[in-house]
Amino acid sequence: MLKKILLVVVLLIVGVLGFAMTKPDTYEVERSATLRAAPDAIYPLLADFHRWPEWSPWEKLDPAMARSFEGSASGKGAVYAWKGNSDVGEGRMEITETTAPSSIDIKLDFIEPFASSCVTEFDLAPQGDSTTVTWKMRGEHNFMSKVMCVFMSMDAMIGKDFESGFANLKTVVEKP
Repeated sequence: MLKKILLVVVLLIVGVLGFAMTKPDTYEVERSATLRAAPDAIYPLLADFHRWPEWSPWEKLDPAMARSFEGSASGKGAVYAWKGNSDVGEGRMEITETTAPSSIDIKLDFIEPFASSCVTEFDLAPQGDSTTVTWKMRGEHNFMSKVMCVFMSMDAMIGKDFESGFANLKTVVEKP
């Protein structure tokens, strides 16, 4: 009986690992929101890491998180590093490209709980008296992240944080 149970367990593990190998090598998560504000009012909140606590969905997960800033005060060359609890982990962001007030590219490196790198982009497109902001994150899956994606969707996991960030951003930029 024990041999049968072990065989089933081994087959399940092999099945999960085999299925993980079929997962894509890359991922992209994207969300957009339209905010009643000009790009000039939104852009500074995104291009200045000192202002991220006003709207970032991750800042509230660990108010005691250690933060450090390097490089430019904002825009290209600005660096933000953090180390916090298990909800936020440890990582570093650097703004690599900007076109004010329409786009920002960020290199994002996670250190803990799992090392990985990705690119995050914000694109701001004026729409009359509003702005459509598109937030994208794209990166590569290593084998371990492919295994994780057998059980959870990157889009669902990260997308909900983007949606929360947009709700916070909306509150900040649409103040009466």
